[in-house]
Amino acid sequence: MIIKTRFAPSPTGFLHIGNIRTALYSWLFAKKFQGSFILRIEDTDSNRSCSKYSTHIIDTLNWLGLKWDEGPYFQSKKIERYKDIINFLLEKNHAYRCYCSKNRIIKLREQQLLKKEKPRYDGFCKNLKIQKNSTHVIRFKNPQNGTVIFQDKVRGEIIFNNSELDDVVIQRSNGLPTYNLCVIVDDYDTKITHVIRGEDHINNTPRQINILNALKFTVPQYAHLSMITNEQKTNLSKRDCLTNILKYQKDGFFPESILNYLIRLGWSYKNQEIFSREEMIELFSLHSVKKSSSSFNLKKLLWINHYYLNKISINNLVVLFNEYCIKNKIILYKNIDLKEIIILFKKRCSNIKELVKSCWYLYKNISNYDTNLLKKYVLIYKKEIFLSLIKKFLELNNWEQKNIVSFLKKYSLNNQLTMKDISMLLRVILTNSINSPNITSIIILLGRKKVLHRINFIINAYIKKV
Repeated sequence: MIIKTRFAPSPTGFLHIGNIRTALYSWLFAKKFQGSFILRIEDTDSNRSCSKYSTHIIDTLNWLGLKWDEGPYFQSKKIERYKDIINFLLEKNHAYRCYCSKNRIIKLREQQLLKKEKPRYDGFCKNLKIQKNSTHVIRFKNPQNGTVIFQDKVRGEIIFNNSELDDVVIQRSNGLPTYNLCVIVDDYDTKITHVIRGEDHINNTPRQINILNALKFTVPQYAHLSMITNEQKTNLSKRDCLTNILKYQKDGFFPESILNYLIRLGWSYKNQEIFSREEMIELFSLHSVKKSSSSFNLKKLLWINHYYLNKISINNLVVLFNEYCIKNKIILYKNIDLKEIIILFKKRCSNIKELVKSCWYLYKNISNYDTNLLKKYVLIYKKEIFLSLIKKFLELNNWEQKNIVSFLKKYSLNNQLTMKDISMLLRVILTNSINSPNITSIIILLGRKKVLHRINFIINAYIKKV
């Protein structure tokens, strides 16, 4: 048997962390057994589906390297196939037309809830012999007796009584098929052997199995993954910006870090934290996937991305740095030494966005200083201190680390300052911050011209006003 799995998102919003984990587990399972991974876009909901989300799904999987072997298949192109299946079910008395109004369905539900009964359709139209021309849906005639039993690859045996299941709608009043019908037809047509999806689909599974049995279609094996909750312990949604995969792509996270983080949200192998793609394929097992829910932890994701940021080559980081700046319309100084900047800053950062933002004063002029910092660390000194600093920087022959360190030590002693004092003074002037790498490294990277320009700017914009 050739193993075939699928990832079948609906294009009604951007993919989030939970969606991608489902895609990853499905992809890994197929690759582990030299099988096929299929991409299907479930876009029959014409009111909510959008082509830009379909494009996003495809682009995201490509970015992550989760290449599909077949597809992408679009459900919207198979409407006639679904209608043929629905007509077959009607002919074989496995389905019927339901003419109940929305108001009747709502009242029925309210009455059942008042009686503390499980809300379900009461089969009012099941045995109608006269067909009407009025608006209607089509329902699958679910068996009333017996049970549905299936072996879940994650949760073990799951049993449903048919008496607890209602007659699910398989065609809407607008003539379009519903999810529960489309999904089983698509899985059958593409010979899916294993359906790996979220646990929110568990209640759909017995209904789908009953439809499969009525059609005499092969029933695939199921694996229902636990939900991932956000930092507020609620289930993820496509509108949750913290777990929207697009956010992390834009912020300069690496595909490897996303996949490494996701594989361990519900699965683990000993105490190993970082996996190559080959290790993921070799070690992954559905039997090792835990049943309990996992919680999204941004700090953990940042830690993993920090690992990759410091592992990737400097040349590649230069490319990514430039790409981020171009996308965000950030103009860099000419002849800026990006390699040295990245070497200096990368250990302090977790992603490309942080890397670019943390060293902004090295590629961009400071136009507005933090006045509170100036008052505390700069304006406490007289103008002579700044003029003498300019003079000494001009006299410095070799713009090298050793010479600058020696100069700062002598200057601090001659002016009765500590090294901390002179460092903080220059740090605020040169970076508009009290946090930065070693100030001598900043001085070297800025160069004599920019250092003198910023000291002069402070004199002209602030010292003269004191």
